[in-house]
Amino acid sequence: MTFTILGAGLQTTVQDLGRPAFQRDAIPAGGAMDRLACRAANLLIGNDENAAVLETTLLGPAIRFDEETLIGLAGGDLNATIDGRPLSSWRAALVPVGGMLRFGQPANGCRNYIAVAGGIDVPIVFDSRATYLRGGFGGLEGRALRAGDTLRTLRPTAATRAMASTVAATETRIARWSLGATLRPHYADRVEVRIVEGAHTSLLSPTSRTTLTGNAFRVSSSSDRMGYRLEGTSMELNHPTELMSEGVAFGTVQLPPGGAPIVLMADRQTTGGYPRIAEVASVDLPLIAQLKPGDTVTFRLISLAEAQRLYLAQEGELAQARAGLMLRFSHQK
Repeated sequence: MTFTILGAGLQTTVQDLGRPAFQRDAIPAGGAMDRLACRAANLLIGNDENAAVLETTLLGPAIRFDEETLIGLAGGDLNATIDGRPLSSWRAALVPVGGMLRFGQPANGCRNYIAVAGGIDVPIVFDSRATYLRGGFGGLEGRALRAGDTLRTLRPTAATRAMASTVAATETRIARWSLGATLRPHYADRVEVRIVEGAHTSLLSPTSRTTLTGNAFRVSSSSDRMGYRLEGTSMELNHPTELMSEGVAFGTVQLPPGGAPIVLMADRQTTGGYPRIAEVASVDLPLIAQLKPGDTVTFRLISLAEAQRLYLAQEGELAQARAGLMLRFSHQK
Protein backbone atom coordinates (compact mmCIF):
# COMPACT_ATOMS: atom_id res chain seq x y z
CA MET A 1 0.00 0.00 0.00
CA THR A 2 1.14 3.58 -0.51
CA PHE A 3 0.43 6.95 1.03
CA THR A 4 1.49 10.44 0.04
CA ILE A 5 2.64 13.37 2.16
CA LEU A 6 0.71 16.46 1.01
CA GLY A 7 1.90 18.67 3.87
CA ALA A 8 5.00 17.79 5.87
CA GLY A 9 4.20 19.52 9.16
CA LEU A 10 6.95 20.96 11.32
CA GLN A 11 9.15 17.83 11.45
CA THR A 12 7.85 14.43 10.38
CA THR A 13 10.30 11.54 10.23
CA VAL A 14 10.26 7.77 9.89
CA GLN A 15 11.22 6.18 13.21
CA ASP A 16 11.31 2.82 14.95
CA LEU A 17 12.95 1.74 18.22
CA GLY A 18 16.42 2.66 16.96
CA ARG A 19 19.77 0.92 16.68
CA PRO A 20 21.07 0.39 20.25
CA ALA A 21 23.35 -2.50 19.25
CA PHE A 22 25.65 -0.14 17.35
CA GLN A 23 26.44 2.29 20.16
CA ARG A 24 29.72 0.41 20.67
CA ASP A 25 30.64 1.67 17.18
CA ALA A 26 29.82 5.29 18.14
CA ILE A 27 26.53 5.22 16.21
CA PRO A 28 23.72 6.89 18.19
CA ALA A 29 20.80 4.66 19.09
CA GLY A 30 18.24 7.17 17.78
CA GLY A 31 14.69 6.01 17.18
CA ALA A 32 11.40 7.30 18.54
CA MET A 33 11.48 9.99 21.21
CA ASP A 34 8.39 8.54 22.92
CA ARG A 35 9.12 4.83 22.69
CA LEU A 36 5.97 3.85 24.59
CA ALA A 37 3.74 5.69 22.10
CA CYS A 38 5.68 4.23 19.16
CA ARG A 39 5.17 0.70 20.47
CA ALA A 40 1.53 1.35 21.32
CA ALA A 41 0.67 2.69 17.86
CA ASN A 42 2.01 -0.52 16.33
CA LEU A 43 0.38 -2.74 18.94
CA LEU A 44 -3.04 -1.20 18.25
CA ILE A 45 -2.98 -2.48 14.64
CA GLY A 46 -1.16 -5.79 15.09
CA ASN A 47 2.24 -4.69 13.80
CA ASP A 48 5.54 -5.78 15.28
CA GLU A 49 6.36 -3.22 17.97
CA ASN A 50 9.56 -2.24 16.13
CA ALA A 51 7.80 -1.58 12.81
CA ALA A 52 8.65 1.80 11.31
CA VAL A 53 6.13 4.57 12.02
CA LEU A 54 5.86 8.30 11.40
CA GLU A 55 6.86 10.60 14.28
CA THR A 56 5.21 14.01 14.05
CA THR A 57 6.27 17.09 16.00
CA LEU A 58 3.93 19.92 17.11
CA LEU A 59 2.36 20.61 13.70
CA GLY A 60 1.41 17.31 12.14
CA PRO A 61 1.43 16.41 8.44
CA ALA A 62 -1.38 16.05 5.92
CA ILE A 63 -1.40 12.55 4.46
CA ARG A 64 -3.46 11.01 1.63
CA PHE A 65 -3.86 7.25 1.65
CA ASP A 66 -3.97 5.80 -1.85
CA GLU A 67 -5.55 2.54 -0.66
CA GLU A 68 -7.75 1.53 2.27
CA THR A 69 -5.33 1.39 5.21
CA LEU A 70 -5.54 0.52 8.90
CA ILE A 71 -3.64 3.05 11.00
CA GLY A 72 -2.92 3.45 14.71
CA LEU A 73 -2.28 6.73 16.53
CA ALA A 74 -0.58 7.10 19.91
CA GLY A 75 1.21 9.84 21.81
CA GLY A 76 0.27 13.48 22.21
CA ASP A 77 -3.18 14.70 21.20
CA LEU A 78 -2.58 16.74 18.04
CA ASN A 79 -6.29 16.89 17.13
CA ALA A 80 -6.17 14.35 14.32
CA THR A 81 -9.00 14.01 11.80
CA ILE A 82 -9.75 11.60 8.96
CA ASP A 83 -11.69 13.40 6.24
CA GLY A 84 -12.74 15.92 8.85
CA ARG A 85 -13.91 13.37 11.45
CA PRO A 86 -12.00 13.46 14.78
CA LEU A 87 -9.71 10.55 15.65
CA SER A 88 -8.47 10.36 19.22
CA SER A 89 -4.93 9.34 20.02
CA TRP A 90 -4.41 5.76 21.31
CA ARG A 91 -6.91 4.49 18.72
CA ALA A 92 -6.89 2.56 15.45
CA ALA A 93 -8.98 3.49 12.41
CA LEU A 94 -9.51 2.35 8.84
CA VAL A 95 -8.78 5.13 6.35
CA PRO A 96 -10.75 4.83 3.07
CA VAL A 97 -9.23 5.02 -0.40
CA GLY A 98 -8.16 8.63 -0.94
CA GLY A 99 -8.78 9.43 2.72
CA MET A 100 -6.98 12.38 4.30
CA LEU A 101 -5.34 12.33 7.72
CA ARG A 102 -4.73 15.83 9.09
CA PHE A 103 -3.71 17.37 12.41
CA GLY A 104 -4.62 20.57 14.21
CA GLN A 105 -3.15 22.42 17.16
CA PRO A 106 -1.70 20.23 19.96
CA ALA A 107 -4.06 19.73 22.90
CA ASN A 108 -1.38 17.99 24.96
CA GLY A 109 2.11 16.71 24.26
CA CYS A 110 3.97 17.58 21.08
CA ARG A 111 4.64 14.25 19.33
CA ASN A 112 2.23 11.79 17.75
CA TYR A 113 3.05 8.42 16.23
CA ILE A 114 1.29 7.11 13.12
CA ALA A 115 1.55 3.36 12.55
CA VAL A 116 0.35 1.93 9.24
CA ALA A 117 -0.63 -1.67 8.52
CA GLY A 118 2.55 -3.65 7.86
CA GLY A 119 4.93 -0.84 8.82
CA ILE A 120 6.71 1.66 6.57
CA ASP A 121 9.02 0.16 3.94
CA VAL A 122 12.25 2.17 3.84
CA PRO A 123 15.82 0.79 3.66
CA ILE A 124 17.30 -0.82 6.76
CA VAL A 125 20.50 0.92 7.89
CA PHE A 126 22.39 -0.61 10.83
CA ASP A 127 19.44 -2.89 11.61
CA SER A 128 16.94 -0.02 11.80
CA ARG A 129 14.70 2.11 9.61
CA ALA A 130 14.93 5.09 12.01
CA THR A 131 15.89 8.50 10.64
CA TYR A 132 19.05 10.02 12.11
CA LEU A 133 18.89 13.62 10.93
CA ARG A 134 22.34 14.72 12.09
CA GLY A 135 23.98 11.80 10.32
CA GLY A 136 21.77 11.98 7.25
CA PHE A 137 20.89 8.29 7.14
CA GLY A 138 17.93 6.03 7.82
CA GLY A 139 14.29 6.75 7.11
CA LEU A 140 13.65 8.34 3.73
CA GLU A 141 17.03 9.55 2.46
CA GLY A 142 18.08 10.44 6.00
CA ARG A 143 15.83 13.51 6.12
CA ALA A 144 12.52 14.81 7.39
CA LEU A 145 9.61 14.20 5.05
CA ARG A 146 8.59 16.78 2.47
CA ALA A 147 5.38 17.49 0.58
CA GLY A 148 5.18 15.16 -2.40
CA ASP A 149 6.95 12.21 -0.76
CA THR A 150 5.26 8.85 -1.33
CA LEU A 151 5.91 5.97 1.05
CA ARG A 152 5.13 2.27 0.75
CA THR A 153 4.14 -0.20 3.43
CA LEU A 154 5.20 -3.79 4.05
CA ARG A 155 2.77 -6.72 3.98
CA PRO A 156 0.37 -6.65 6.96
CA THR A 157 0.25 -9.54 9.41
CA ALA A 158 -2.75 -11.87 9.57
CA ALA A 159 -3.77 -10.22 12.85
CA THR A 160 -3.65 -6.79 11.21
CA ARG A 161 -5.85 -7.96 8.34
CA ALA A 162 -8.33 -9.39 10.84
CA MET A 163 -8.34 -6.08 12.74
CA ALA A 164 -8.99 -4.17 9.51
CA SER A 165 -11.95 -6.42 8.69
CA THR A 166 -13.40 -5.89 12.16
CA VAL A 167 -13.06 -2.11 11.95
CA ALA A 168 -14.53 -2.08 8.42
CA ALA A 169 -17.73 -3.57 9.83
CA THR A 170 -18.25 -0.70 12.26
CA GLU A 171 -20.21 2.42 11.39
CA THR A 172 -17.47 4.81 12.45
CA ARG A 173 -14.54 2.76 11.03
CA ILE A 174 -12.75 3.47 14.31
CA ALA A 175 -11.62 0.53 16.44
CA ARG A 176 -13.45 -0.13 19.68
CA TRP A 177 -10.27 -1.31 21.40
CA SER A 178 -7.62 0.92 22.94
CA LEU A 179 -4.99 0.69 25.67
CA GLY A 180 -5.81 0.87 29.35
CA ALA A 181 -5.80 4.34 30.89
CA THR A 182 -2.99 3.37 33.26
CA LEU A 183 -0.69 2.79 30.28
CA ARG A 184 -1.24 6.25 28.80
CA PRO A 185 1.14 8.88 30.18
CA HIS A 186 -0.40 12.08 31.50
CA TYR A 187 1.22 14.51 29.08
CA ALA A 188 1.16 18.13 30.20
CA ASP A 189 3.11 21.37 29.86
CA ARG A 190 4.22 21.02 33.49
CA VAL A 191 5.24 17.55 34.65
CA GLU A 192 6.94 15.82 37.55
CA VAL A 193 9.54 13.30 36.40
CA ARG A 194 11.10 10.63 38.58
CA ILE A 195 14.88 10.27 38.60
CA VAL A 196 17.48 8.06 40.23
CA GLU A 197 20.89 9.17 41.37
CA GLY A 198 23.55 9.38 38.68
CA ALA A 199 27.18 8.35 38.84
CA HIS A 200 28.19 11.87 39.89
CA THR A 201 25.28 13.11 42.02
CA SER A 202 27.63 13.24 45.01
CA LEU A 203 29.77 15.85 43.19
CA LEU A 204 26.95 18.42 43.38
CA SER A 205 27.18 21.14 45.99
CA PRO A 206 24.62 20.83 48.81
CA THR A 207 22.68 23.79 47.42
CA SER A 208 22.60 22.27 43.94
CA ARG A 209 21.41 18.91 45.24
CA THR A 210 18.48 20.76 46.77
CA THR A 211 17.93 22.68 43.52
CA LEU A 212 17.80 19.47 41.47
CA THR A 213 14.64 18.22 43.20
CA GLY A 214 13.32 21.44 44.68
CA ASN A 215 13.15 23.78 41.68
CA ALA A 216 11.25 23.78 38.38
CA PHE A 217 13.23 23.85 35.13
CA ARG A 218 12.07 25.28 31.82
CA VAL A 219 12.76 23.55 28.49
CA SER A 220 14.99 25.80 26.39
CA SER A 221 14.23 26.72 22.78
CA SER A 222 17.61 25.23 21.85
CA SER A 223 16.39 21.72 22.75
CA ASP A 224 16.15 19.03 20.09
CA ARG A 225 16.09 15.26 19.58
CA MET A 226 19.66 15.05 20.87
CA GLY A 227 19.07 16.74 24.20
CA TYR A 228 16.81 19.05 26.20
CA ARG A 229 18.56 22.04 27.73
CA LEU A 230 16.92 23.11 30.98
CA GLU A 231 16.80 26.70 32.18
CA GLY A 232 16.35 27.81 35.78
CA THR A 233 18.56 28.14 38.82
CA SER A 234 22.19 27.51 37.90
CA MET A 235 23.78 24.44 39.49
CA GLU A 236 27.38 23.75 40.44
CA LEU A 237 29.75 21.07 41.69
CA ASN A 238 31.56 21.07 45.01
CA HIS A 239 34.75 21.77 43.07
CA PRO A 240 35.90 21.64 39.41
CA THR A 241 36.33 18.03 38.30
CA GLU A 242 37.96 16.45 35.25
CA LEU A 243 36.16 13.31 34.10
CA MET A 244 36.85 10.62 31.53
CA SER A 245 34.21 10.25 28.81
CA GLU A 246 31.78 7.49 29.75
CA GLY A 247 28.74 5.86 28.21
CA VAL A 248 25.44 7.75 28.47
CA ALA A 249 21.83 6.66 28.13
CA PHE A 250 18.44 7.99 27.08
CA GLY A 251 17.48 10.12 30.08
CA THR A 252 20.98 10.81 31.42
CA VAL A 253 21.03 14.27 33.05
CA GLN A 254 24.38 15.97 32.47
CA LEU A 255 25.72 19.16 34.05
CA PRO A 256 27.92 21.22 31.69
CA PRO A 257 30.24 23.95 33.05
CA GLY A 258 27.57 26.64 32.50
CA GLY A 259 25.41 25.13 35.24
CA ALA A 260 22.28 24.43 33.14
CA PRO A 261 21.50 20.68 33.06
CA ILE A 262 20.88 18.76 29.83
CA VAL A 263 18.63 15.71 29.56
CA LEU A 264 19.97 13.45 26.81
CA MET A 265 17.31 12.23 24.41
CA ALA A 266 16.90 9.73 21.54
CA ASP A 267 19.64 11.09 19.25
CA ARG A 268 22.17 11.52 22.06
CA GLN A 269 25.85 10.84 21.53
CA THR A 270 27.13 7.48 22.76
CA THR A 271 29.59 8.88 25.35
CA GLY A 272 29.96 12.09 27.31
CA GLY A 273 32.41 13.75 29.66
CA TYR A 274 30.08 16.02 31.65
CA PRO A 275 29.06 14.90 35.16
CA ARG A 276 26.04 12.59 35.13
CA ILE A 277 24.04 13.99 38.01
CA ALA A 278 20.87 11.90 37.51
CA GLU A 279 19.09 9.37 35.30
CA VAL A 280 15.43 9.74 34.34
CA ALA A 281 13.42 6.64 35.28
CA SER A 282 12.56 4.79 32.06
CA VAL A 283 8.86 4.83 32.88
CA ASP A 284 8.85 8.67 32.77
CA LEU A 285 10.85 9.16 29.56
CA PRO A 286 7.61 9.65 27.58
CA LEU A 287 6.74 12.66 29.76
CA ILE A 288 10.08 14.30 28.92
CA ALA A 289 9.81 13.38 25.23
CA GLN A 290 6.46 15.16 24.92
CA LEU A 291 7.64 18.47 26.40
CA LYS A 292 8.06 21.46 24.10
CA PRO A 293 10.12 24.65 24.50
CA GLY A 294 8.75 26.73 27.36
CA ASP A 295 7.25 23.76 29.23
CA THR A 296 8.48 23.03 32.74
CA VAL A 297 9.66 19.94 34.59
CA THR A 298 10.38 19.14 38.21
CA PHE A 299 12.35 16.11 39.37
CA ARG A 300 11.56 13.69 42.17
CA LEU A 301 14.25 11.33 43.42
CA ILE A 302 13.34 7.64 43.79
CA SER A 303 15.41 4.54 44.41
CA LEU A 304 16.78 2.35 41.64
CA ALA A 305 14.64 -0.52 42.95
CA GLU A 306 11.50 1.61 42.64
CA ALA A 307 12.43 2.67 39.10
CA GLN A 308 12.90 -0.97 38.14
CA ARG A 309 9.59 -1.95 39.73
CA LEU A 310 7.74 0.76 37.79
CA TYR A 311 9.40 -0.26 34.54
CA LEU A 312 8.55 -3.94 34.99
CA ALA A 313 4.96 -3.09 35.89
CA GLN A 314 4.58 -1.05 32.68
CA GLU A 315 6.12 -3.82 30.58
CA GLY A 316 3.73 -6.27 32.21
CA GLU A 317 0.72 -4.14 31.24
CA LEU A 318 1.97 -3.86 27.67
CA ALA A 319 2.45 -7.61 27.48
CA GLN A 320 -1.10 -8.17 28.72
CA ALA A 321 -2.52 -5.74 26.16
CA ARG A 322 -0.52 -7.41 23.38
CA ALA A 323 -1.62 -10.89 24.43
CA GLY A 324 -5.26 -9.83 24.61
CA LEU A 325 -5.26 -8.36 21.11
CA MET A 326 -3.39 -11.31 19.61
CA LEU A 327 -5.74 -13.78 21.30
CA ARG A 328 -8.69 -11.93 19.82
CA PHE A 329 -7.40 -11.54 16.27
CA SER A 330 -4.52 -13.91 15.45
CA HIS A 331 -6.84 -16.89 14.86
CA GLN A 332 -9.08 -14.99 12.43
CA LYS A 333 -8.59 -15.29 8.68
